[in-house]
Amino acid sequence: MKPNDSGTLPGLEGIRGIAALYVVLHHCYLLCFPGFPLNTGPAWAGWLLYGHFAVVVFIALSGFSLAVSPSRAGWRISSCRTFAQRRAWRILPAYWAALAISLWISTLVPQPGAGAPTFKSVWVYGFLLQDIFGAPTPNGALWSIAVEAQLYAIFPLLLLLKRHAGVGVMMGMVLASVTLIGWLAPSVPVVHLLIRLTPQFALLFAVGVAAAALIDKPDWSARLPWLTLLAGLPTLLMVAYNGSEWTVRNLYWIDLTLAPAVGLLLAGVVNRRPAIVTQILETRAIRGLGRFSYSLYLIHAPIVVAVYQLIVAPAFGIGGRAFGVMLILTLPTCLLFAKGFASVFELPFQRHRTWPALRGMLRTRLSAVRTEVA
Repeated sequence: MKPNDSGTLPGLEGIRGIAALYVVLHHCYLLCFPGFPLNTGPAWAGWLLYGHFAVVVFIALSGFSLAVSPSRAGWRISSCRTFAQRRAWRILPAYWAALAISLWISTLVPQPGAGAPTFKSVWVYGFLLQDIFGAPTPNGALWSIAVEAQLYAIFPLLLLLKRHAGVGVMMGMVLASVTLIGWLAPSVPVVHLLIRLTPQFALLFAVGVAAAALIDKPDWSARLPWLTLLAGLPTLLMVAYNGSEWTVRNLYWIDLTLAPAVGLLLAGVVNRRPAIVTQILETRAIRGLGRFSYSLYLIHAPIVVAVYQLIVAPAFGIGGRAFGVMLILTLPTCLLFAKGFASVFELPFQRHRTWPALRGMLRTRLSAVRTEVA
């Protein structure tokens, strides 16, 4: 499968962008219609309660994207050290910058349900330990970054299992481990502690890795949309029928049942099936949104809370009017800020993957600025 003109596989940037934007809408909705997991807002907007499922997509997409290159190289990576360095270079600069901004904003406007951040918040979040140790959160969206960082640690092991034992053994081992944890957690306190690590995301990540094998498979590509529908429709119907409270109580198992559908969806989009979906995801606006989706995800939560607490809540309280005003004020603010943030803290690290390359770029820009001033 040929990459698009941005050098990425078709549709993936668009999926990231839509998922990140959905999380922003989700957090706006929760502030204006409190009571989660109960839906206290209009029935037509109830779909905005399920921001968790955007993270489900992110996790599977992460495993999928990381596995594309190894899948074409015998399921090997150059070295675990190189892999870890590249992941740190890609993830941490923007994460730490977002954390610093979030700490500053949340000292003025704390996140819902949390007090002002403390020194413990700084080191827990700084070292990506927020799903292990409790601390007042400066940013309600950062929890998943810790989970993803921990999943990177098992990525080489998943490749090893796939290479030597096959996809069935790899998936079976992950599924058995995750299922056992979910089964024992309600009755075994020690096992229940593991739920903080969202172990079901390990299966989502592994499904993403396995789905990378379906790229460039003509005999599979035509079937992928139908297989996605068959795999995901029963779970989606259960969620719609049982409602948000039931869904939140059973997220662990729902994530597991959604995993195959998400993996098949990613493989289908990259294989341009169905074509209309990939065409929409490849439009300039959606793909452009995807390019700074990581920054949007990182930085939106403190902005959303600040806008609501300082502007919307005093004037409109809660409800439909408050939600409308939130969308008008928050969406452009988050998008513009995230785009500027990405241009400084994310995109340069994507384009220049070593310190010498980054320093060279900075020297070139500074030289150009001096020349213009002179």
